[in-house]
Amino acid sequence: MTPSPPRQTLVRQGSSFLVVGLLQLLLDWMVFVGATALGVPAAPGNIVGRVAGALLGFWLNGRVTFAHDGQARLGWRRLGRFLAVWVPLTVLSTLAVSGVASALGLQLAWLAKPLVEGLLAIVAFFLWRHVVYR
Repeated sequence: MTPSPPRQTLVRQGSSFLVVGLLQLLLDWMVFVGATALGVPAAPGNIVGRVAGALLGFWLNGRVTFAHDGQARLGWRRLGRFLAVWVPLTVLSTLAVSGVASALGLQLAWLAKPLVEGLLAIVAFFLWRHVVYR
């Protein structure tokens, strides 16, 4: 099989990452909103949402987005690298979302979460591509 040119690969990965990311964000956001609506504070609610999203995202990105020649890129080593990137991003997300909840209220934190996660996703794409799924 002829390797894809780097630009074509980047566009394919970027497109796939966007679709997977939207699914991941939807799950993360729904769990966050559901948990906090039930009384869970914003910080733990954000972490629970991000865990749900991360499980889906790690699997789909390894299976689809960053797969190589039809072979999934998963495994314990990649999971370790994934966690090394995911933990700091989760800390930033949690600080931002809980900060909004404290300063502006829970409902605005529900609205802010997709924006926070969208900004972090830009950084995450390059980290997943070059650190986790290489």
